[in-house]
Amino acid sequence: MRNPDHLKEKLCRAIEHARQSSSDFDLNPDLVLPKRPPLKRAAVLVAVTADAELILTKRSTKLKHHAGQIAFPGGRQDNTDRDLVHTALREAEEEIGLNPKDVTVLGQLPSHETVSNYIATPIVGIVPSGLTFTPEAGEVAEVFKVPLTHVTDVVNFAIEGRRWQGHQRHYYTVPYGPYYIWGATARMLHGLAEKWI
Repeated sequence: MRNPDHLKEKLCRAIEHARQSSSDFDLNPDLVLPKRPPLKRAAVLVAVTADAELILTKRSTKLKHHAGQIAFPGGRQDNTDRDLVHTALREAEEEIGLNPKDVTVLGQLPSHETVSNYIATPIVGIVPSGLTFTPEAGEVAEVFKVPLTHVTDVVNFAIEGRRWQGHQRHYYTVPYGPYYIWGATARMLHGLAEKWI
């Protein structure tokens, strides 16, 4: 997809038609969750380059939560953030050195509840091709790109499972090369793929 206007049109159409929120537990309708504290608000940046590549990160193995996993740039909303768009852009700048001025925000996808007790809102934006990124060493081990065509084709997704708190919990995966994309990231991408027309 080499036409930036066509890319923007398709992303906007997917955003417009994506209505249903998702959860790390929605493939497990019979799972009874223990009592949990209130969900913390967060935002992630679904950044797509003008030549249709999705920007993802591999989290540092030293992190307390989700160490070594594939994720969008993003994080918890601060009290000083104006809104969730600001959260996503601030976090992307902190984690990978992406200048907020380089991001054309198109809108947001439905929120996603994570196993780590966050309600994360994916903010979708287009960035120029050819940008270089600087991973924040304490949080990000690597920044890489995946063709958008790979993660917007539902055929590339599979459902797998593992034990979680004594129960089998199922989740989406969408592997790409050496990168095992799963969990919340794959679930949010699956929601996008379902509306990719």
